[in-house]
Amino acid sequence: MATEEPERPELPLPQLHAFAVLAEELHFGHAAARLGIAQPPLSQQIRRLEAKVGHPLLTRTPGRIALTPAGHALLPAARHALDALADGLAAARAVATGRTGTLRIGFAASLALTVLPGLLRTHREHYPDVHLDIREMTTAPQLAALHAGTIDIGLLREPPDDDPALAFRTILTEPFVAVLPTTHPLAAHRTVPLRDLADSPFVLLPREAGPGLHDRITALCATAGFTPRVTQEAVEWQTVCALVEAGLGVSLAPTSIRRIRLKGTAFRPVTPATEHTRAAVAWRRDDPNPLVSNLLASISRKTG
Repeated sequence: MATEEPERPELPLPQLHAFAVLAEELHFGHAAARLGIAQPPLSQQIRRLEAKVGHPLLTRTPGRIALTPAGHALLPAARHALDALADGLAAARAVATGRTGTLRIGFAASLALTVLPGLLRTHREHYPDVHLDIREMTTAPQLAALHAGTIDIGLLREPPDDDPALAFRTILTEPFVAVLPTTHPLAAHRTVPLRDLADSPFVLLPREAGPGLHDRITALCATAGFTPRVTQEAVEWQTVCALVEAGLGVSLAPTSIRRIRLKGTAFRPVTPATEHTRAAVAWRRDDPNPLVSNLLASISRKTG
């Protein structure tokens, strides 16, 4: 059995507003001035409201206005309704302009060593009431999450060139470095010729975690005349470096990975230094979310 909707009285907000102001001023002339109207329209508003209520809300005697018991009873509800509407309008405007809400951001772990902290700091300075839901993810899961709508923004490595549903903007380019155990003979050199890594086992991110970056690294090796012999894989760069430190192989990584400081790991520029890795921000092309637009503006402030 369907429940009946409660009776909702039709009380125009202008009438409630006029009543609340008049209840504060207890003077038609002063209340009319505050409302920016003449006294006759104010009197008409009050009479119409009294007709809706079915009882007088004010007593009118020469030189004096006072609330009736019915007026005293209505005043708190009128103020609450006006305040609730003002709060609702403010909340709607804040959401519509991206000044509040939750923004879901995926990020590659290596970007926490470079652009991420400054970007988040800049964004929070301009939009302190926006909640940031930050999720550490490699590139492939970020792309899948963007398509599924479970994140709004991706900060990733080597975006694809053929994804019409997503838009990308480069935020960082950096060269590669060789990641070596400090016991490796090449660790004593200031730079490492790529071809000298040909006989070493490699520790790399699995291709399914970040196809673009994996392919860029293998292409870099190919230009030096070899295919890397991958003997260990790890999803996170921290783990890659730890496995290198343990002597399980060498790696090639973005320069920013040097900020992972492990005592037994050395980072050396490689030659020729012709290839760079690209980090980008990614978002859905048709996403109207103002939170996304505002973050892109924060990125422009940070990188512009």
